Amino acid sequence: MEAYKEEFIEFMLDCEVLKFGDFVTKSGRNTPFFINTGFYRTGVQLKKLGEYYARTIHDTFGDDFDVLFGPAYKGIPLSTATVIAFSELYGREIRYASNRKEIKDHGDKGILLGGPLGDGDRVVIIEDVTTAGTSIRETLPIIKERGDISVLGLCVSVDREERGEGEKPALLEISEKYGMRTTAIVKMSEVTEYLLNHEVKGKKIIDDTLKEAIDAYYQKYGA
Repeated sequence: MEAYKEEFIEFMLDCEVLKFGDFVTKSGRNTPFFINTGFYRTGVQLKKLGEYYARTIHDTFGDDFDVLFGPAYKGIPLSTATVIAFSELYGREIRYASNRKEIKDHGDKGILLGGPLGDGDRVVIIEDVTTAGTSIRETLPIIKERGDISVLGLCVSVDREERGEGEKPALLEISEKYGMRTTAIVKMSEVTEYLLNHEVKGKKIIDDTLKEAIDAYYQKYGA
């Protein structure tokens, strides 16, 4: 595994973004692990996170796109941190855009925050995680309503490697259904492989018992 992925896994643990226990996902699945990007809370954390995203997006999509779209609410800081990092790392000015949950009827009217969207724009969507593709189904109409826009792809922080609506992996399902590329900073299988019986700051994160619970989860929901 690449060193930056190992660094990112430990970064998630340091920020308490990656947790293990008993949780329920947005799609209603009981899971022994959870990724909550709402726990990236400081300037230093958001700066580093933006750099990880920027590197992954650049490796996958290059810099030949115009807008990084972060669905509300968590996508707002993700998109802003990443376009800043993109500018610093690659010298490319990418606009950020996000949607409001409620349409604003005064001042800066409309449903969007950040840069406008219009005909000819090429968009990459940024999210925290995608389990069953629910957020993408909600986000694409908002983008497409703005004009003749090409949605090139989706980048998430962690690929949970689970089934989507059918039997295929959720990210592959999204890719095929919507004709876009998908990528992630790290896959959950890489997280598990790295942390199994491996100590981080003197603490073993995934022992054999937890590994059994993770395996059981993937027997039920894995692609």
